[in-house]
Amino acid sequence: MFEVSYDILMLLLVAGFVAGFIDSIAGGGGLIALPVMLLTGANPITALATNKVQAIFGSATAAIMYARGGHVDLRKQIVPALVSFVASIIGALLVTKLPVDLIRFILPILLIAIAIYFALKKGLDDRERLRRMSPALFTATMVPLIGGYDGLLGPGTGSFFMLAFVSLGGYGILKATAHTKLLNFASNAGALLAFAVVATPWWMTGLAMGVAQVFGARLGASLAQKIGARLIKPLLVVTSLALALKLLWDLL
Repeated sequence: MFEVSYDILMLLLVAGFVAGFIDSIAGGGGLIALPVMLLTGANPITALATNKVQAIFGSATAAIMYARGGHVDLRKQIVPALVSFVASIIGALLVTKLPVDLIRFILPILLIAIAIYFALKKGLDDRERLRRMSPALFTATMVPLIGGYDGLLGPGTGSFFMLAFVSLGGYGILKATAHTKLLNFASNAGALLAFAVVATPWWMTGLAMGVAQVFGARLGASLAQKIGARLIKPLLVVTSLALALKLLWDLL
């Protein structure tokens, strides 16, 4: 029924739950799920495709939770979500042009770069800031850029969206996180549509991980709305560095 053995499936379900939890708070769920799938034997294209199967559940759940909490109006995000959806399809189609070995090489470098950014970036809190970019310009530039990246590679997309909303949109972390979820859902859906044509996801495994994502996202979004995202910064640094080092070890 599943594309992996039951012991590996249990590991992937745990990864899905943790990914949903982390992604619902500050983004970066792909930093957990994608490397774990690679470590369990999936080739990079299959791992990227399967990651989208399970990730749409977590991002959709988180979007609904934050909307119910009054932190985002999803109806106002329809146009940016459509832009993210189309950009992700384009990015996903481009990934088929890249060598598999290059993707394996890029992932740990990306993980280390994100860890360094989270470790050194100051002022990441829930305070509102000066807006440096209008919503229209943000939708025309940052949304397609990050949405396209999600289709091309994926890990850290939620974090990139969050940081863009904080640094350019002027949002505090909680509000920024809430605004990333529908855009991340759209980019996940776009990439999955493209991957379904050009790749073969682990459909049953991905759906099972998606159920785990729902539970993780519900817990994470609830905690984020109560206490903010103070815990997620050091957690992302530790987990992304650990996974990057493991992937580099495998490459060497």
